[in-house]
Amino acid sequence: MTNRWEGAPRPARVAATAAVAVLAYGTAVHVAQLVLGGGDPYPALPGWLRAYFVSLTLLDPLAAVLLALRRRSGVVLAVAVLVSDAAANAWANYAVDPAVGVTAGRVGQAVVTLLAVALVAATPVLWRATSPPAVGGRRLSRGRGRR
Repeated sequence: MTNRWEGAPRPARVAATAAVAVLAYGTAVHVAQLVLGGGDPYPALPGWLRAYFVSLTLLDPLAAVLLALRRRSGVVLAVAVLVSDAAANAWANYAVDPAVGVTAGRVGQAVVTLLAVALVAATPVLWRATSPPAVGGRRLSRGRGRR
């Protein structure tokens, strides 16, 4: 990760590094599925769900880059991506897939859900670490609000 995280508390650096790694891995998985699927890697899924999974080839790396740059927008996008990915995988593996019992997709969905829960739990630490820098002992505020 970049040196932008220098000076941030260790828990924030660890959480950000882990989230960036998870998002990078997700990018690789979705790109591989797109390439190996010949442009239609999810033929059994409804169109809206196929479109969502394909969109992750752009949203995963965007969230990773923004988070690596220590941007609050990266925290928000990373949480949105992982939580929605867990929900989309749950839909695909429980509502669409007629299989019963444990499947590779359901194990994967459980892992994505655990990662999403971990990121949500780390969000307050990441949010504080990505806040605007202090100037003259006071935090910069954006817009109106308490100072």
